[in-house]
Amino acid sequence: MNRYRSAGPTPTVAEPRRPLLLAVRSFVQAARDCRGVLRIALLGSLTTIKAIPKDADVLVTIDGVMELAELARAGRQLQGFAQSMNLGADIFLADDRGCYIGRICHYRKCFPRAACHAQNCSHREHLNDDLQVVTLANELIAAPPVILWPNVVRRVTVPSDVEELLLTKLERVG
Repeated sequence: MNRYRSAGPTPTVAEPRRPLLLAVRSFVQAARDCRGVLRIALLGSLTTIKAIPKDADVLVTIDGVMELAELARAGRQLQGFAQSMNLGADIFLADDRGCYIGRICHYRKCFPRAACHAQNCSHREHLNDDLQVVTLANELIAAPPVILWPNVVRRVTVPSDVEELLLTKLERVG
């Protein structure tokens, strides 16, 4: 018998998938209205049947000149909601050529922090370009499991809660 348990998250709610999916839907509804957002996709454990996901992972493809403030605000709302359940959320960014450029920063204002892994803090406001710590494969950026906007595209068989709470609702709104 293994005495050690995995160091996975311990959410503050018994079933975190529903609230996380609803929060992702709210993020998509806010992010799609940001000038410069080209595509929004869902990655990671929410695209699987994993009962207790550790976070919500969203990939946003943007044009090269987009101002990130409005998208960062929507991202921080998703991140804050996830943190209220002792979970996480990451908003990964890719450019219009399909290259990973970083994540939306968790912080509202940029200044040096010990917990920040960004290699070029403040080179672009609200972008945490911690490319030495985190990166996404070009194949994942090119063909994410689920595209949420501008059109819903399923590249994997999605769990019923993703279909019901997220995809069907986003398809209705169009």
